[in-house]
Amino acid sequence: MAEESLETDGPRSSMPAELPHPYSKYTQWKFKLFRVKSIEKAPMSSEKEAMSGISKPNLGTAPNILLDNGTTTGSVIKLCLGGKSKETAEPLHQSMDLKLEETDNHIKHLRCLCRLCGILLRKVSGPIHDVHAVLDNDSKNSLRKMGCTFTKWPEVIHKVFKVDVTTDTESVHPLSFCHRCWMTAIRGGGVCNLSETKVPEWKPHCALCHLCSPKKQSFHTTGRKRRTATSRAHSFVKRTRLEHSHITVSSEGRVLRPFGSHLHGAALKTWKSPSIQRKHWMRTITHCQKQHLSSKLMSENFPVDFLRSFTCMVCDHLLSHPVQAPCGHLFCHSCIIKYKNLIGPHCPACNLPCSSDDLIPPAKTFLFVLHSLLLICPRDGCGQHVRLDSFKAHCMSHEAQDARQQSSQLDDYLVANKGGRPRQHLLSLTRRAQKHRLRSLKKQVRMFADKEEGGDLKSVCLTLYLLALRSANEHRMADELEVTMQGRGFALHPAVCLAIRVNTFLSCSQYHKVYRTVKATSGRQIFQPLHALRAAEKELLPGFHQFEWQPALKNVSASCNVRIINGLSGWTSTLDDSPPETITRRFRYDVALVSAIKDLEEDIVEGMRERGMEDSACTLGFSVLIKESCDGMGDVSEKHGGGPVVPEKAVRFSFTIMSISVLLDEGNRQEVTIFTEPKPNSELCCKPLCLMFVDEADHESLTAVLAPMVAERNAIKESRLILTIAGLPRSFRFHFRGSGYDEKMVREFEGLEASGSTYVCTLCDSSRVEAAKNMVLHSVTRSHDENLARYEIWRTNPFSESVEELRDRVKGVSTKPFIETHSTLDALHCEIGNATEFYKIFQDEIGEVYRKENPSREERRSWRAALDKELRQKLKLKPVMRMNGNYARKLMTLEAVQVVCELVPSEERREALRELMRLYLQMKPVWRSTCPAKECPDQLCRYSFNSQSFADLISTTFKYRYKGKITNYLHKTLAHVPEIIERDGSIGAWASEGNESANKLFRRFRKMNARQSKAFELEDVLKHHWLYTSKYLQRFMQAHKYSVKTLQATIDPAEIQDSKSMSQEVIDF
Repeated sequence: MAEESLETDGPRSSMPAELPHPYSKYTQWKFKLFRVKSIEKAPMSSEKEAMSGISKPNLGTAPNILLDNGTTTGSVIKLCLGGKSKETAEPLHQSMDLKLEETDNHIKHLRCLCRLCGILLRKVSGPIHDVHAVLDNDSKNSLRKMGCTFTKWPEVIHKVFKVDVTTDTESVHPLSFCHRCWMTAIRGGGVCNLSETKVPEWKPHCALCHLCSPKKQSFHTTGRKRRTATSRAHSFVKRTRLEHSHITVSSEGRVLRPFGSHLHGAALKTWKSPSIQRKHWMRTITHCQKQHLSSKLMSENFPVDFLRSFTCMVCDHLLSHPVQAPCGHLFCHSCIIKYKNLIGPHCPACNLPCSSDDLIPPAKTFLFVLHSLLLICPRDGCGQHVRLDSFKAHCMSHEAQDARQQSSQLDDYLVANKGGRPRQHLLSLTRRAQKHRLRSLKKQVRMFADKEEGGDLKSVCLTLYLLALRSANEHRMADELEVTMQGRGFALHPAVCLAIRVNTFLSCSQYHKVYRTVKATSGRQIFQPLHALRAAEKELLPGFHQFEWQPALKNVSASCNVRIINGLSGWTSTLDDSPPETITRRFRYDVALVSAIKDLEEDIVEGMRERGMEDSACTLGFSVLIKESCDGMGDVSEKHGGGPVVPEKAVRFSFTIMSISVLLDEGNRQEVTIFTEPKPNSELCCKPLCLMFVDEADHESLTAVLAPMVAERNAIKESRLILTIAGLPRSFRFHFRGSGYDEKMVREFEGLEASGSTYVCTLCDSSRVEAAKNMVLHSVTRSHDENLARYEIWRTNPFSESVEELRDRVKGVSTKPFIETHSTLDALHCEIGNATEFYKIFQDEIGEVYRKENPSREERRSWRAALDKELRQKLKLKPVMRMNGNYARKLMTLEAVQVVCELVPSEERREALRELMRLYLQMKPVWRSTCPAKECPDQLCRYSFNSQSFADLISTTFKYRYKGKITNYLHKTLAHVPEIIERDGSIGAWASEGNESANKLFRRFRKMNARQSKAFELEDVLKHHWLYTSKYLQRFMQAHKYSVKTLQATIDPAEIQDSKSMSQEVIDF
């Protein structure tokens, strides 16, 4: 009856009968449904004439086709439309499309964000990385150098950021992370997070989603009335007139459109039909293009309606693990689950309720027909027609065939025994014999590692050993090996071992003894061997990083891989010069500056973040302020040592990076300081540049050795450095201040007469008599350029003057200045010089020199002995041959004056001594503090008054000592401190204390090396001293400050079993 009604009823009665099919029941039902759809979509001409005056199609005029279940075509159409007519079903489709569009916009917003820091990916320069991807070669090599053996990003992210990304979904979490987070993971070595990156908490999409509906700023500040929040779940904006498909009239009488349309400018120009747009949203939600097969692989050109019966209603791919909804529609199981979780428990086709429990597998007949479809293999050269159910096995056979071809290329590595003596076991052979026997296997494993594992030969060998242990049931050893391979073992990082060795001053033999002892005692390799430490120190020493100077440095090589060089390499010798009798080793100045900047990379990036600056936007205008220091170390003679006969006095030239600033605006020239050295006078930040065995009083040798460095310094000031910081090339300019010199070194560098000269000061032109008469009112008049001009006058004598007249004209300049120094005073040597002067005042007051003139030498010795005895008994101050900084700090106190006053007979003189010390202690913090404006503002304001009072006191009460004379440092303390602080902001920060504190390190580092030659000895001392000042090693020592306790717990097995927290600390290493 159904067939007869099909042929006689309705305007399509002239259609041919359906072709017979072995599964007639299925064919009849399915093709009747197709015919119903075709009737609905393409009406005949008679129907068009009947509908010419009607705005909407009338579904009641369609023929009533009786289906297998007794329903008519009208009921089928209502079934497909959710039980409603087409007119009433259109708002439901519009609401569903709105929800699909909302979900699609939410996913697009997530794809623009970083998974780890939540920042927009377009705001960070550099490549974008996939969260679930395998490590690329560059990342793998960088992490392998830091000791990390992970091969996938989820493992690295879980270790560094403490976030598990293996369960992320595309609708809730972003699937990419930015290059800044990549740099954080690389800098942390895949083990720890050295920055303060906070991973945001990602939540599913909701009506109040902060991504799709960002919060607007409040209007309270502008005085405008704040609008109450609407109850709508979406934010709408006005549409253009070109689009009318989704226009909605709101209750306020405005034309609105769904949120997110303004994000796609192409939608205003090209219109897409709702069905095509809906398919696009569906595919974005399911994201199954790589898992499901496309219908284009079908071997024959089937009708469109026939193909639709075997495609998913969500993703439009061939059905994979199909399920059937109560309404009869078919979907892939994974696609409908994703759709239900995002949109809701509704059918995507008809919008009827559909929960997970309502999904059932389709009929077996349909599955048989689905699996019997023939697909064309897309592999080049194959083109075979394969059934759908065996298509996956066919593709896997291709992969297996490729694997067999690769394995066939590897030769058989087993060597046949050709007779002779019995073949010895591999472990009984020597290391050389083992290499010879396994040479072919080694080549094959290396070939496999280069091709499959990115050259990670170590991981391949360890994995083979692990599998061998598992097959032999050696699970305990296998577990320990697996823990070590995953980076959770007991071994310390090579950088930690290097920092321990450098900070404890262990020689190679001493460290190797510790390494073997701990390994034999605990049974574990906790410390790294020496070759691992040597590999780690190469990255920290100058000559490892690539850089560029624009323009190129004048008379300096463009090579970047320059390590420690001979300091005499730039010696300009002539025929009359004799060979230099000195040994010196140094770094090239530009290479050392590059290594120091790279050592501060974390601080630079962190400083920009603290000030709210985007590191990707700051690439130009970096200014680096350098403090230079140079001082002699005195007698460093040792009994051992070979080489030429050289002076046993050494000189060190070093530098300190004081601050780094960046230029914000080119027009305003506004600079923002992003890094300031917190401890500028510490030996931990004073980096050595040159070590030389030379006497600091030997002007000719010192000038010749330092001349190449001065030439490099002058070339650096005229160029700019291009260096990669945080993955981006940045431009640096350097400014030098030679302030870390004592009085003797300043006179040596600036070509002035010695300290006992008539011209007492290196900052002004005052003579000693003028400075004694007027102790306070002087200004800074000398400079490097002024000294050069005076030297030319001294050399040429253009006015034909006598020696005394010429000397008075040039104000004490006698030799050519060769290093530019900063016009300031050194706070450390100033304190030492003033303490020496007070020490002599104390002796004179004990002997009452103000009453008698010209005391004998024996009397002075007795006064000094009484002073030393009293200070030793009361203050535990041992006498010293030469004043030093520690003795000066203890002597210049009120307690010391009180002890001295017990030896002074007159009460009036005691009160004068107390007042003199009180005034000095009021002035001292001003030129000793790092930032006097913040640390001692009151003393800074009263400094001029205190200095005048101090000058009046010594010119009246102590005039017997300061009649027509005054010491160099006392004159600078009274006359020049306020002017220098007003110009530079500080005096104490630019002192040479860091260089002086490093003198004691020279002797300690000298004992670390095992090479007795003085030339190699200087190389080792310079290398270890540079590593001692590395910020990178200092951060590792700070991060692993409990390593000693961990080491003790590792050696003691009982303590490990008792304390679980301690074992966790061991795993963190």
